[in-house]
Amino acid sequence: MATYFVRPRLLFLLLALSAVRGLGAGLGINYGQLADNIPTPSRVSVMLQSLNVSRLKLYDSNPKVLLAFSNSNVEFIVGIGNEYLQDMADPAKAKNWVQQNLQPYLGQTKITCISVGNEVFMSNDTQQWSNLLPAMKMLYTTLVDLGLDKQVIVTTAHPYTVIGNSYPPSSGTFRQDIIEYMHAILEFHSQTKSPFLINAYPFFFAYKDDPKQISLEYVLFQPNQGMTDPITNLHYDNMLYAQVDAVYSAIKAVGYTDVEVKISETGWPSKGDPNEVGSTLQNAELYHKNLLKRIQKKEGTPAKPSVPIDIYVFALFNENLKTGPTSERNYGLFYPDGTPVYNIGLQGGNVSGVQDNVPGVIYSSASNIKAPSTFISLVIFVIAYLIQA
Repeated sequence: MATYFVRPRLLFLLLALSAVRGLGAGLGINYGQLADNIPTPSRVSVMLQSLNVSRLKLYDSNPKVLLAFSNSNVEFIVGIGNEYLQDMADPAKAKNWVQQNLQPYLGQTKITCISVGNEVFMSNDTQQWSNLLPAMKMLYTTLVDLGLDKQVIVTTAHPYTVIGNSYPPSSGTFRQDIIEYMHAILEFHSQTKSPFLINAYPFFFAYKDDPKQISLEYVLFQPNQGMTDPITNLHYDNMLYAQVDAVYSAIKAVGYTDVEVKISETGWPSKGDPNEVGSTLQNAELYHKNLLKRIQKKEGTPAKPSVPIDIYVFALFNENLKTGPTSERNYGLFYPDGTPVYNIGLQGGNVSGVQDNVPGVIYSSASNIKAPSTFISLVIFVIAYLIQA
C-alpha cells in the first residue's frame, strides 16, 4: 500500500485556505503559460477554485485550460495572437476560429470576452495596426451571426505607450501617429458596448526610469502627498489612478465619453536586474496588497468616482521562459509549485489562529466562513494534488 505524506509547502497552503473567502469582484488574474515548470491546468483549476478566484485572462484559447475549468464559476477572457490578425479579417477563417476555439466550450466554461491581439501598437508593424480593427469587426460579426454576441464581447488590450501625454491626467492624449486607429477602434467599442483595455504598470512606465522624481509611496499606494491636477483640481494619491484617468481624457479628446476603461494588466515584479530600481519582493507585496484594498472598497478614480476600477493582475505564476530582463520572469503571485511568492491577503481578524495570507485571498471573520464548503474544497485539493504528484 502506498503511503502518502503532505509536503510542507502544500500544508502551508492548505492551512491558509482554511480561512479564506472570495476575491473582490473587481479583480481578475492573467494566466500566462510561458513556462515549462508550472502546474497542469487541472491542478491550477482546483487551486484557484479553492481560492474562489472568479476571473482569468488567457493569451490564447488553450483547450486544456478551458476544459479544466468546465462547470466552474470562473469567467474567461480568451486571446488571439497578433500573428492571426490578418486571418481573422477573413470571414471563413474567423468563423472557423470561433467554431473550433469558442463554441465547443461555451456550454461548460464561462467565456465572456475575446481579446484580439495583444499590445499591437507596441510594435512598429503598421500592417498589424491596420489588421487589428478588421479582425475585431469580423469576429464580432461572426458572433452576431452565430447568436453569441450577447454572451461574448470583443476587444483588444493596449500597451500604455498608446498614450502620448499623461500629465496632468485631464490632458491625456493618444500618440499622434495612432490617432486615426484609436478613433476607429473607439467607434467600434462605442457601437458594441465593449471596454477599452489598457495595460498599466506604474513600475515599468514611471518609477523604474525616474525614481528620483517619482515618489515610491505614490506608486505603491502608500501614504503620500500625491498630486493635484491643475486643470480639474482633482487630487491623486497614486499613479495607477492618474494613468487610468489620462486614458479617459485621451478617449474624450477624440470624441467618446461612453467607453469604459478596464485594466487588463498591472503588477509589480518581485525581482529584477540591478538597473530595474524598485523591483523587490517587498515592493511587489505592498503594491498588490494595497491594490487589493482599493478593489475591495469598489473604489473609482478621481475623474470616475462612481465606476469601480476593474483590474486583471499580472500574473498568476512566475514564467521562466519569458525573454527580456529578469523582471519579466518574476511578476507572478505564485511560484510554479503553487506556493505564494509573497503575502497580499487582506486581514479580517485572526481566523482560527491562522496568520499566513495567501496571495489574492481576502480573509474574513469566522462567522463568514462556511466550514463544510471550505472543508470539501480542501479535501478536493489534497486528492487532486496527491493523484497528480
